[in-house]
Amino acid sequence: MVQKEDKSILISQVVEEFGLKILAGKDGLDNEVIVSDIKRPGIELAGFFDYFTPERIQLLGRTELSFLRGLESNIKEIRLSQFMDYDLPGIIITRDLLPPQELIILSEKNDIPLLGTELSTTSFLSRLSEYLEVIFAPSITIHGVLVSVYGVGVLITGKSGIGKSETALGLVKRGHQLVADDAVSIKRLGKDRLLGSASEIAQYHMELRGLGIIDIKTLFGVGAIKLDQNVELVIELEKWQPERNYDRLGLDEEHREILGVEVPRLTVPVKPGRDLAMIIEVAAMNFRLKLTGYDAAQEFTQKLEELLKNE
Repeated sequence: MVQKEDKSILISQVVEEFGLKILAGKDGLDNEVIVSDIKRPGIELAGFFDYFTPERIQLLGRTELSFLRGLESNIKEIRLSQFMDYDLPGIIITRDLLPPQELIILSEKNDIPLLGTELSTTSFLSRLSEYLEVIFAPSITIHGVLVSVYGVGVLITGKSGIGKSETALGLVKRGHQLVADDAVSIKRLGKDRLLGSASEIAQYHMELRGLGIIDIKTLFGVGAIKLDQNVELVIELEKWQPERNYDRLGLDEEHREILGVEVPRLTVPVKPGRDLAMIIEVAAMNFRLKLTGYDAAQEFTQKLEELLKNE
């Protein structure tokens, strides 16, 4: 189920997240932030507003404030009036620098929060960008279980009742970590990174048929859970079908597309007696091995071809 609704946060959430000081315009703390991009309005303060993006959080550092101080009073007032006439979500001043008095007055008049941080412009820009990227990232909720196995994020999928949660519980007992059970929220960060997590209410919990809801953190300790994890491998469990020709060498690479990102997928047949937790452990180790450039299936095939050629 893809979440298609428009996303937004209040500027007050940014204030709380980063501990920002409210310098002026506190009546505008309910202003909405609707995009993840951030704007340093240098060219606008020079008088060019043709391509201005007022929907972004505006960031003023030493460069912008030094430029304003160098303007004549009447020009400064005109530029700032033009700037503040837009419906800005908020303005943040870095390095604990003092804003011009004209900016404080216009902030109060237009209910635009004027905020401050002691961090440098570069440092704060990086942190704020990362925070907003997570907030506004494309997202999807997938029915399955996400576990961290040897540091590899494994998304276990399959039909209801196939044994996803039981398999994940077996992995937790082997020392691995549960991220999310039943409903996995996945966000795409950047071009090809998928970050999975559980909803706040479902964190640490798992549903087992016959037992009900159990608290993994309480039963196995804080080391058995993880708040989020990159999704790197999909394991699809399905009921064993004798007529199906399952891949026995591992040469056929399958993928599952999630939010436009191709994720390696393995199909594991389920039948009585199979230790699925162990199989997934080996799959995770083999995945890590492939990342180093070693592919056991390819090497075996190459050796077999060489043997047949020599014979």
